[in-house]
Amino acid sequence: MSLCKGYLRKCRELVDCVERQAALVERAADWFSETILADRMVHCFGSGHSRMLIEEMWPRYGSFPGFNPIVELSLSFHNLVVGANGQRQAMFLENTTGLAERILRNFDVQPLDSALVVSTSGCNVVPIEMAEGFKKLGARVVAMVSLAHSRASTSRDSRGVKLEDFADLVLDSGAPAGDAMIKVPGLSSPVGPGSTVGGAMLINCIKVELAQRLTAQQWSLMSGS
Repeated sequence: MSLCKGYLRKCRELVDCVERQAALVERAADWFSETILADRMVHCFGSGHSRMLIEEMWPRYGSFPGFNPIVELSLSFHNLVVGANGQRQAMFLENTTGLAERILRNFDVQPLDSALVVSTSGCNVVPIEMAEGFKKLGARVVAMVSLAHSRASTSRDSRGVKLEDFADLVLDSGAPAGDAMIKVPGLSSPVGPGSTVGGAMLINCIKVELAQRLTAQQWSLMSGS
């Protein structure tokens, strides 16, 4: 089997993983629809590469208003890798205690709100404290992690807690520990990550379920039923 086909086979396993979580996806869509119909926001946060999944939720074609994408540049703008705004600084800041509180101070989070916090490992300090902060402010929290990666990893939080510990609902991207899914002969490190694939499917499954709920409510209001 070619490595390309091997990677696609692994991606099909991610599809199966997402499909097994249909009931959880629907529950997340229920919570998010309640928030949006109450004229409140679904706050979305991810640092590092997880920023991609936040922007997959909003703004982009095939989406709709109702989401507040919290994209902290100091944690996600590190495409230069080294030098100013580099990877080292972002990884350091991602594990800085108290930064999440500073970020959340900029937003009016209310108990009717919901939150989606994405972190493949579920072990970095800022995503953990963001989820904790949302919970303290009364919002329901949906966490998206790789359960296999999280279980194989040690929390960077001094308390030993992980993102899942502050979530009302946990979604699993299905990515393996270490994320990369393909071993290349002669290459020590695997390649071909899976978290973006599984995470994007989860995001869009939530969106289509949520769109159905919001549309049904709109038609109900228009018909007066």
